Amino acid sequence: MTGIAFIGENEMGNSFQDQLLKAGLVNKKQVKKAKHQNRVARQKGKGQQKKSMEQTTPETNQAREERLAQEARNRELNRQRNQEKLARERTAQVKQLIETNAVKLDENGEAYYFAHGTRVKKIYASETQTKQLSQGQLAIVQINERYGAIPGNVAQQVEERDPEALIVFHKS
Repeated sequence: MTGIAFIGENEMGNSFQDQLLKAGLVNKKQVKKAKHQNRVARQKGKGQQKKSMEQTTPETNQAREERLAQEARNRELNRQRNQEKLARERTAQVKQLIETNAVKLDENGEAYYFAHGTRVKKIYASETQTKQLSQGQLAIVQINERYGAIPGNVAQQVEERDPEALIVFHKS
């Protein structure tokens, strides 16, 4: 044997560097330098991997921008749909409130004049109903191109949901 040691069963767990050291082919200083170089190379490799992950091609940037733009459009469409749905729900609630709480006006009563937009309109109501309209106990609403009267407390609920449906409401 000329200085090269064969690996025995008890040396199987030793690293290749330890085996070269025992064989006398390298000294401790060379082993230490090699370990240091390996460690530095691994750390550089990790840094380069991070940089390569951060540096993306223009194609992937463009795809990402398109995806983000599409998501923004979808969010805006969903917001608009939700607003339209809420508006339909409010309109249905107002219609139901008016229909279920409508006060029957006296067709043979006196004329009650009111302004709607730029026009003066009239409905026929009894003397008691006219007094209630002026005191805010009744309110005039429009639904389906017709005018009707509802109690004051219902008029407040209608006003919260759709102020445009309320034509005349004298709050006390």
